Amino acid sequence: MPKLNLAIYWAAACGGCDVAILDLDEKILNVAEAANIVLWPIAMDYKYQDLSLLPKDSIDVCLFNGAVRNSEQKELAEILRERSRVMVAFGSCACFGGIPGLANFSNREGILKRVYKTSPTTVNHEGILPQAETAVPEGTLTLPAFMNRVYTLNQVVDVDYYLPGCPPPPDLIWTAVEAIVSGNLPPKGSVIAGTKSLCDTCQRVKEQKNLKGFVRPHEIIPDPEKCLLEQGLVCCGPATRDGCGHRCIKANMPCRGCFGPTGNIHDQGAKLVSALTSILQATTKEEARQAAETIVDAAGTFYRFGLPDALLQRVKRREQA
Repeated sequence: MPKLNLAIYWAAACGGCDVAILDLDEKILNVAEAANIVLWPIAMDYKYQDLSLLPKDSIDVCLFNGAVRNSEQKELAEILRERSRVMVAFGSCACFGGIPGLANFSNREGILKRVYKTSPTTVNHEGILPQAETAVPEGTLTLPAFMNRVYTLNQVVDVDYYLPGCPPPPDLIWTAVEAIVSGNLPPKGSVIAGTKSLCDTCQRVKEQKNLKGFVRPHEIIPDPEKCLLEQGLVCCGPATRDGCGHRCIKANMPCRGCFGPTGNIHDQGAKLVSALTSILQATTKEEARQAAETIVDAAGTFYRFGLPDALLQRVKRREQA
């Protein structure tokens, strides 16, 4: 059997998805045996020019991790899409926007102002901001253009499969690799993970539904047998797809929502709000307000991994409408 041509690209992300591939341990040798890696910037020295010279459909599979934040990432997504027979959104950032997607609560101007002018550790009396082009005696230096918002991969190019997680767990990565190598691929658009919610498959005891408010993980020592949400921790299990192996739950930590919503949930944040309010005991508006105030950074909590993919997608300011 001829080897597959495999590309792995890192856009707006932390690099954890690339490390997760290495977490396959000895199975990484099976990947090397089955595939020629034609692009993997974190591990090999390839030039974008070499990539652009590859003919259409010459890459069998591209694992694209990270959201799309700047013009370089958008251009690479388009180049890789044109040259790849199968495009996989690899990890939460590519699937839903991930942590970088929280930047959609601001805009380009607001982010640059905070980072280069008003942050406590910045000294920039001249108010200098990065420029996409700078003329020097040797020519013109360029930087990728910083876009006004963060995009998921499928908002930029067509995507064939989704492999969520922050990062995706090794067993799911290997499931995807086996399917690709064998040619036994699921229908286009499939999410390589569970179909139920994490809450549906959680073995913790659920019995109490009368909370007055919420606490943060460092404020209590949770009972390892009882539902974390019913102990007052904001657990995203009711609004999050199963398939992670309950990694956080087994560590006595609440789900953070990195696997995104199940197929029947249109907005992960809205579903989570609905789940939390269903277990609150607030009979007056004031009690509800006090309970809501116990959630630190509510918007960031509800849309921690999925703001660009949510119905809201971003904060729309008057000048952007």
